[in-house]
Amino acid sequence: MLSQAQRTAILELSAKGVSKREIAHVLRMSRLSVRKVLRSNSSNLPEIQRAEKAEPYRQQILDLLTSCKGNLVRVHEELTAGGAALSYPALTAFCRRQGIGQTPVVPAGQYHFEPGVELQHDTSPHAVEVDGRKHKAQTASAVLCYSHMLFFQINPTFQRFDCKVFLTDALRHIGGAPERVMIDNTHVVVLRGTGREMIPVPEMEAFADRLGFHFVAHKIGDANRSARVERPFSFIENNFLAGRAFTSWDDLNNQARQWCDRVNSTYKKHIRAVPSELFAVERMHLKPLPAWIPEVYRLHQRTVDMEGYVSVNSIRYSVPVAWIGRRVEVRETRDKVEIELDARHIVAHVRAVTPQHQRVTLPEHRPPRGEGVKRDKYPEEQAILHAAPEIAGYVAALKQKGRKVVVLALRQLWRLLKEYPREPFLAAVGEAAQYGLYDLDRLERMILRRIARDYFLLAETEFDPHD
Repeated sequence: MLSQAQRTAILELSAKGVSKREIAHVLRMSRLSVRKVLRSNSSNLPEIQRAEKAEPYRQQILDLLTSCKGNLVRVHEELTAGGAALSYPALTAFCRRQGIGQTPVVPAGQYHFEPGVELQHDTSPHAVEVDGRKHKAQTASAVLCYSHMLFFQINPTFQRFDCKVFLTDALRHIGGAPERVMIDNTHVVVLRGTGREMIPVPEMEAFADRLGFHFVAHKIGDANRSARVERPFSFIENNFLAGRAFTSWDDLNNQARQWCDRVNSTYKKHIRAVPSELFAVERMHLKPLPAWIPEVYRLHQRTVDMEGYVSVNSIRYSVPVAWIGRRVEVRETRDKVEIELDARHIVAHVRAVTPQHQRVTLPEHRPPRGEGVKRDKYPEEQAILHAAPEIAGYVAALKQKGRKVVVLALRQLWRLLKEYPREPFLAAVGEAAQYGLYDLDRLERMILRRIARDYFLLAETEFDPHD
C-alpha cells in the first residue's frame, strides 16, 4: 500500500505536467498504482472494508472465554468442535482488535527526583560461597535516586540491627543523608500501616532522626516506585556474584565496595551519564552527618554456663572460669562482642557470623593442657558457713539435691540469712532439713510465717467497755 507521502508526490508531479510513465519511473512504482491515485485524486489512504471472520461468533467467544478461564487455545478448540470455520490467528487477531480478554495497556510513567531528595533501600536473597561453604544470604542495597550511586552489602541475616549497621555504612560511604529513605514495607522498619499510612518502629524512627532523614514506604504492589533499587539486584547476581568465591564475610563486603566504586564510575546507557559525575552535583545537596555517629550495638543479658561460655546468636564465646554462673551483659557491634561482668571486667571477642553452633575461645580463658581448672569454693558458701556453721549439713545437701543452679541457690540462701532474723531462719532451715525440703522459695515462706507469729504479736490489754 502506498503511503500518504507517496500519494501526495504523485498528485504534485501530475499537476506539473509530468507523464504517468515518468512518475512511475521516478518513484519506482507501477503505472497502475499511479493511475489509481490519479483516478482517486486524493492523498488520503483508502479505508479497508473487510468483514471480521470471527464477528458471527462474538457472543460465543465471550461465553467460552469465561468458562475456559481466558485460555484462547481452549476457546478455539471449542469453537472448531462446534463447527466454526475459524483459524486460531484469526481468533487472536479479532480478540486483540476488539479488546476481548486483553489487559488495557497503561502508558509507563517516570519519576523525577531532585538531588539529595531520596535514597531507595531494599533487600534480596542470594546464594553466596564464603570460606568454601554455600550460604543463603541477604543482599542489602541502597541507591541515590538522582545520581544512581549504588552501595550494597551481603550478610547472612538482615534484622533490625543489621539494617541500622547497613544504613550507617551507606550514609558514611556517600558522605551525607538524603531527605528520605524509601523502603518496601519491610517489617524490619515498619510497625504498622503501608504506603503513606506507614508508621515506623520507634527504634528505627529515632535512628533516622539521629542521622537526619525519615523513612517512607510505597504502596504494596507498587514496585515501580522503588525501581531505582530493584534494577541493580539482577546485575549484582549475574555480574558481581558470578564466578566469585570469598574467604570471609569481610572479604565479600570489601570486594563489594570496590565493585561499587568501579560500577559507579562507568557510563550508563539508560541514564546517559556516569553516576559518580552526577553524584558530584548531588553531594552538595545532601544533609551533613552528625559530628559523632554512635556505633550501632545490640544488648543481651546472659548467664555464663557451666563450661564458661556465653551464647549469642547460637555462637558461644568464652569468658574466665571465675564467671561461671554469673550474670553478664553482652554488647554486640558489627565487628566485636564485648562481655561485661562489671566496669572493670570486660572480655572482647571478634564477632563471628557463621558457622553457627561454633565456639570462640580465647587462650587466656583456658588453663594449659593437663593442669585442669582450679576452682575455689563458692564465695557465698563460705560466707554462709562462716555466719551459720550449724547449717553446714543443709548447705551440702542443697548443693546435691537442689533443683536450681548451685551458685544461684547459694546466693538465695545467703540473701535469706542476711535479710531475716537469725532465730526464725535457723528454725525454718532445721525443719526443712528434717523433711528433706530444698525449695528455697518455700523455705522463705516458712521463715515469714515464723516471723509473723513471733515478732508481730499484739500485747494483751484489759478491755474497758466505757472507753
